[in-house]
Amino acid sequence: MSFTLGTTSMSPPIALAPMAGITDRPFRDLVRSFGAGLMVSEMVASQEMVQAKPGVRERAELSADVENTAVQLAGRDEYWISEAAKHVAGQGARIIDINMGCPAKKVTNGYSGSALLKTPDHALRLIEAVVGAVDVPVTLKTRLGWDDNCLNAPDVGRRACDAGVQMITIHGRTRCQFYKGSADWKAIRGVKDAVTVPLLANGDIVDTATARRALELSGADGVMIGRGAEGKPWLLAQVAHELWGTPAPEIPEGDALILMVSEHYKAMLEFYGQDLGVRVARKHLGWYMDEAGTGPAMRRAVLTQKDPAEVLALLPEALSAQDAEAAA
Repeated sequence: MSFTLGTTSMSPPIALAPMAGITDRPFRDLVRSFGAGLMVSEMVASQEMVQAKPGVRERAELSADVENTAVQLAGRDEYWISEAAKHVAGQGARIIDINMGCPAKKVTNGYSGSALLKTPDHALRLIEAVVGAVDVPVTLKTRLGWDDNCLNAPDVGRRACDAGVQMITIHGRTRCQFYKGSADWKAIRGVKDAVTVPLLANGDIVDTATARRALELSGADGVMIGRGAEGKPWLLAQVAHELWGTPAPEIPEGDALILMVSEHYKAMLEFYGQDLGVRVARKHLGWYMDEAGTGPAMRRAVLTQKDPAEVLALLPEALSAQDAEAAA
């Protein structure tokens, strides 16, 4: 199962979800190295992008010219979002994704993200502005609706298709659910039935079993995985192998795992600079240690250490721990 968006082949039809502060350039590069159909950049606020607000372009590090990468834009104003689209297309973006799914209050209070589900006519004008501004494929990521009384994703999706959107991703929750409860994959089928473009199911997909079930219930053409990949950058490739028979990833263990995590850590330091990189890296190191079963004392030592050289020196023991402290 695969499809094409412009020059990008969605093969396998599995994507890494955009997650603020997580799916930065170093992590996307690592996930890509194992294999996935599409990477999506962290959400970028359109006006800040165009006006070059300090840190926005650097934080996003859009990978615009990298294969199988989409740049995700958020906005509430037709002018700014179309200008941002032109900017990233000029930087080589292969795909531009419009965010209509972010539930964060700082986004929805600005009438962008999932708040646009409350004003579908305005949302459509934003979509039309982006489609009209660029020649590359435009995609859309959204939710089932604002709340249980506003489940309008099928209508929004249909109108988005008519406006020229070439793929839609649906997170199987409303905005008011945030990330609580369970994603309703069955409800996504209503959107799939309403649209004429490929659709990805998103939400609570953390392994092959949940991906398979999401596909069965939603009728989607593929899946998007977010939090499930934390600490497991090979997960997308593993799911693709087990569902669609793509080459199996070599899941790192022992020295290979220590090397991968160390290189990821060094890539974050290079990307963010040492002071910020040490702080940003802690959540990733925490997820890796969750997977490794690292004991609490060693975990605390790694996550409180400020000297990168000391962190790197601790990683071999931390990632080989398998809860060695508890066993002792």
